[in-house]
Formats: sequence, structure tokens, C-alpha cells
Amino acid sequence: MRVKQTIRFHLFVLACLFMMTACQQTQKEESNSKEATGLPYDDPEFKGKIGRTYQDSEMDWPDLPSPKADAPNVIVILLDDVGFGMTSTFGGSIPTPHLDSLANQGLRYNRFHTTAICGPSRAALITGRNHHNAGSGFLAEWATGYPSYTTMIPRATATVAKVMKYNGINTSWFGKNHNTPDWETSAAGPFDRWPTGLGFDYFYGFNAGETHQYYPVIFENTVPVEPEKSPEEGYHFQTDMTNRAVEWLRIQKSISPDKPVFMYYAPGAVHAPHHVRKEWSDKFKGKFDHGWDKEREIVYARQKEMGIIPQEAKLSERNEHVPLWDSLNDEEKKFYTLLYENFAGYLAFTDHEVGRLLKTISELPDAENTLVMYIVGDNGASAEGGLQGTVNEVKALNGIPTSIEENLKKADEIGGPNTEPHFPIGWAFAGNTPFPWVKQVASHFGGTRNPMVVSWPKVIKDKGGIRSQFLHLIDVVPTILEATGIDMPEYVEGVKQRPIDGKSFMSTFTDADAPEIRTTQYFEVFSNRALYHEGWVAAHQHTFPWRQDLAPGYEDETWELYNIAEDFSESNNVAEQYPEKLEELKAIWEQEAEKYHVFPLDDRGAGRLAVPKPSPLGDRTEFTFYEGATRIPETAAPNTKNTSWTMEAMVTTQSGAKDGVINAIGGLGAGYTLFVKDGYPTFLYNFFEADIMTIKSSKKLPDGLSNIKVDFIYDGGGVGKGATVVLYVNNGKVGEGRLEATVGGRFGIDTFGIGVDTGSPVTEEYSVNQFQGKIEEVNIKLKR
Repeated sequence: MRVKQTIRFHLFVLACLFMMTACQQTQKEESNSKEATGLPYDDPEFKGKIGRTYQDSEMDWPDLPSPKADAPNVIVILLDDVGFGMTSTFGGSIPTPHLDSLANQGLRYNRFHTTAICGPSRAALITGRNHHNAGSGFLAEWATGYPSYTTMIPRATATVAKVMKYNGINTSWFGKNHNTPDWETSAAGPFDRWPTGLGFDYFYGFNAGETHQYYPVIFENTVPVEPEKSPEEGYHFQTDMTNRAVEWLRIQKSISPDKPVFMYYAPGAVHAPHHVRKEWSDKFKGKFDHGWDKEREIVYARQKEMGIIPQEAKLSERNEHVPLWDSLNDEEKKFYTLLYENFAGYLAFTDHEVGRLLKTISELPDAENTLVMYIVGDNGASAEGGLQGTVNEVKALNGIPTSIEENLKKADEIGGPNTEPHFPIGWAFAGNTPFPWVKQVASHFGGTRNPMVVSWPKVIKDKGGIRSQFLHLIDVVPTILEATGIDMPEYVEGVKQRPIDGKSFMSTFTDADAPEIRTTQYFEVFSNRALYHEGWVAAHQHTFPWRQDLAPGYEDETWELYNIAEDFSESNNVAEQYPEKLEELKAIWEQEAEKYHVFPLDDRGAGRLAVPKPSPLGDRTEFTFYEGATRIPETAAPNTKNTSWTMEAMVTTQSGAKDGVINAIGGLGAGYTLFVKDGYPTFLYNFFEADIMTIKSSKKLPDGLSNIKVDFIYDGGGVGKGATVVLYVNNGKVGEGRLEATVGGRFGIDTFGIGVDTGSPVTEEYSVNQFQGKIEEVNIKLKR
């Protein structure tokens, strides 16, 4: 009996020990699971010993997060507004030898897709979620107060940089940031949606859809900085940002050569304004005299010859909105050709600058283990230059046309600091060969299909191979995570994450016939819609990129259907032959739209621009500024458009030191400035260079403390109407002027400042830019 009891006792003890061990193991697994699913990681447990003194203590350094031993460097390059048929790498007529070289040592992807517009594409790229899921249904300037359209990337969709940073990889972003809400880009922040708040250790670039390449609005992290050289001394932002990127890479690898890095290199190029020096545009003199219709045919034939598109692919039907080249007069042909020669020079120059970065990458100690993902455009070629093109893009975007005769007066300056050029729509359609439609039109591949080149010498051995799996921007993040051996956490900074919408396509690196990872994908921008599903595409084209005034509504919508398994270029609409298939895909689009939070649809252009946005200004109508208030974005500055207002500046000066800028907003394209020249207070209003009103004081500014006042008396009765402007010094009237029209939309891509006109100057009449006296304060009052 005693033996049985002893056996039972031992069995009980063993069972208890087993249960304790299992419980401890479960607790350990739970702890590990919690650590693995949440970022940042908890501070590591101290495993040493703490005694009374160091002599009876044992040290234990914390084991900080680090990437896996063989994790590659990751470089993501993203160009802006490049069509599928522009670069020589994909059959285009513009030579891009450095992209060619990268493709020849890596892979070309000919069925890669974007969202059809820049900000949403970039949100999808860095989060791995569909753009509506990342709060970026359209652009910040058109934001509305619906969750998918605020452009405020949710904390629930953390970027790949944040995940990599918390896993011990240093991160950087160079160039364009169009993912910070317009109204959050001032010195008042908040900064959690700036690149440095989105997980990037270092940022050098601009916070907008575009910037002036000679007079850029640059930030280093969150601090505004000015170019070290002038345009006359050779400054160009593309070169500047490349220099910074090269420096960052080199110092990272000098200090820690074995540690992988992540870089996001996103030039403003080749988005308008198309800025490039004559030495580059002159290389293309006469190269496009044949016009855009012939250009489509030339590129189409070359794409077939190179194997970029299948032999059976047809050239999509020319768009009815594009005038026949042969129908144009000689002046139109001359101007439109000049604009595209300039653009070609800009793209070639961009390839040159990217080539400098690629050369640096090739010289890294771990160059073989560097994954480069080069996405050639965040959408298709842009038709935002309108039917006639322009040398003043901001004027065109404000809906104000310029005659060919006026534009040709600046023919010799196109691409230089005093122009903001954009080509007409015909070149955009040619640039997207062989596909129909253009940027913004998410319904068709002309808006959404962009080339991609991937290089990873250690892994990719099919040098120069072509991959044709259907892919999307959302697939980039999971591919990077798989390549670096990092898991997407369930929580980031305490916030539960929305699932990644993309899937890794790393299998295609080593297998040309790798199975499709993406069988369904929706598209929507400005109510232009499409649904890809198992080799078919249903498409509804809704709005026109060159008509911001047009909101078509949602009655009598026409959908098209393409069997892209057999029709690579969307050249044959088979909706009538397969009505049931079309209805099936339309129904799936509705399901995907619900799933990814696409609704509500909104086809307003200018109407959405006018929707009130959050603002650091609140509802204030009175503002006081002091010296040093510079680089304030237009959306965070007093809105002096379409209303009456006054500005009073209190300044202290002494003899021989009175000149310089008191307040300015905008640039050479449009804006206003209050300045002193040769001692005379002067107010100048630049209405898109077409009408420049200058009011020069009849009296010089006296020594000591003075008051300078501008009374801007708006006519009213709508947007962009005229105004009478009166200038005062010490309450005495010293000048008056008249404007028959004023800027109704935006002054442009430059900023507001006190005491200096940074960036592109509103006028070249300054004798001195920085104010020589002391600005006590500047008060602006809006009279609404």
C-alpha cells in the first residue's frame, strides 16, 4: 500500500513539475509573442548582477534589435510623372543609359501598377496598404473630411521605414514628400506625419506635390534650409539631393559597413515645372519634329522589337481629345516641340543624377547584397499641361490660358529659372504608349502602369530578364520585409495595425514563371475606376485631368471591358460581347471598394480644392509676424486671395540701410511683395507675369521708426476679381494702383516670409533681398 502511495506521490510531483514547466513555457511564449508582435520592442531584461559595489556585480549590456545577418541594403527609387513609353529602357525615345544598365543586370517588370496619382501612390508604396486604406484617396490639396480622403496617414498603417527602424536598420528619405497634409507643413507642425515622424531617421527634401528646381523649398528633417548656391552658380535641386543621398550612404557605410540601410530616393523629377539647363534640352533639338502621333508609332514598334510588349499587342486607339499633329499650325508645332525637347532633357538629366547614386551603390562594400527597386513613375505621363502646354504652370493650374504668341516670347528661356514649363496633352498620350489615357485616369493603364526595374546581384541571376506578373505598389513593402527577414508586427507604438494589403513578389526574382500573387486589384482616382480580376479588366473613365472645373456626376456611366490576358494594351473593348463578365467585375469592384474604404466617390476638381481644410490659422482674421518668419507654406499663411485686407509693417531704419523685403509670398510665376528699393517703399503684385502692378512711394522712408501700410481693396463679386491698392507711409498716402484681375486659386509652389523673399523671387527688381533695417512687426488683417 505504501509503495502505491509513494508512486502516486511521485506521479503527483512529476505532474506538478510538468504543469509548472508548461506554464513557464507558455508565459515565455506569450512574452516572446507579445515582443514579436509589437514595436518598439520592450527594453531588454538585465541578466547581470547588481551588488553593493562594482566588485561584487556583473555587467550585462542590453541586446538591442538588429537585422538578420544577411539582410540586404534596400534602395527604393521612385520617379515622378514618367509614362510607360518614355525611357529607352522600356522602348521610349529618351535615352536613360543608367536605367538601362541597372535593368541589364537585373529585371524589367512590364505589368507593375500605381494608383494613377502621386500622393496616393506614395502612400501605398511606403505603407503596403491600398491608398484609401492609408487615408490617401487623393491629394492633400484636394483633401476632404472623410477618413479615406484626409491624406492623414493613420497610425494603424505604419510605414515600412518605421518597421525597419525599430528592427535596427537606419532609414532615410530624399526628395519629394507629398504625404504630409498641406496644412501640417509649417513650422507649427505637427511633425508626426513628416518623414521623420513616419520612421525615417533623416529627411532632405520638400513637402509638396512639386517644387521649383532652381529655387526649391527644402527642409532638412523639420528645419527649412536654403540652397548653398544660386541658379546662376549652377544650382539644381536634383543634383543637391543626390549629393546628400551619396553623402548619407557613404557615411553610413564608413561607420558600419556591415549594417544594412534603407533609402527612399524620390526626386521631384520629372514632375512639372520641367526645369533643366539648355545643355541637356539642346541634345534633343529636332528629335521630336515628327510630332506625337508618329512618336506613338515609333515607340510602339521599338517596344515590340525589344520584347517589352508581346508581339501580338496592338497600339491602343488614339484619344479623340488630342488634336492631330498635322492639324496644328507652325507656331503650335514649334512651341509644343520645344516643350517636349525640354522635358526629354529633364528626364535624361534625371537619369544622369540617378546614375551618380547607382555608381555610389555599386562601390559599397556590400554592393552585391543591395536590393534596388527602381519604380519609373508614380503614375502615367501627365496631361496637366492642358491642350496647349504652358511656360507658367501655376497660371495654367489656376485656369488662366496663355496664347501661343505669349508663350513663344519665352522660347529661349524654357527650362530656365524664369519659366515653369509643362507640355500639352498630346505628348502625355504618346508618353504612355501603348496604353490609353494618362495620369489621374485610374481606369486605364495609361494612368496606372509604370515600368519597374529590380536589381539584387546576390540573388537575381537572370540578368536582363523580363517579368510579367501583375503587381501593384502595395506589393513592395511585403517584398522588402521578406528580403530583410522582418515580420510585420501586429502593433506599432501601441496601435493595432491594419493588415498589409500587398503580397511579396520575391519569388519572381529567381523564377520567371513564378505563380501570380495578385489576381484582383481595384483602382480609383477622381471617380475614374477599374477592377482587375483573373486576366480581365473592367474600366470606367470619368474625369479629365485638364478640366478641374468639370464634375460629370454619376448618371449614365459607361464601363468598358478588356481581356488583358489576350489584350496587353487595352486596345479592344469587349463589353458588348461579354456583358455578364462585365457585370461580374463591376460587382467585385463594389466589394473591393467597401473593403478598402473607397467611398464616398467624389468627382469634383476645383470644388474639392475649395473645401475648408484644417489650418494652424484657425478662424483668425488678424495676424502678427516677426522677423525670422520664413518658409511658411501658402496654406499656413494669411489667405489674402478673393478678399480685402490690410498690411501694416513697423520698421526701424537708418540712413543708407533701408532696402530689402518686408513681406513676400509666391514667386516669379505669381505673388506679391512689399519691399524698399533705394529708400522708397514699394508694393508689387505679380499676376502670373501677364500683369505686374508696381506702386512706388512718392516719398522715401524716413530714419527711425516708421509705419508702412498696404490697403488692398478687393472688388468682390467672385473669385479672381480686380482690386485697388493704396500705399501709405506714416499714415500719409504715397501711392495707388489698380489690378483688373487677381490670383484666385494659389500663388504657386513658393512660400510666405517676413524680412526676405526666399526661393523664387516675386520680382527681380530688388536691389537688396534681405531687409537691412529691423522689422518690429508685420500685422495683416483680412476683411471678410
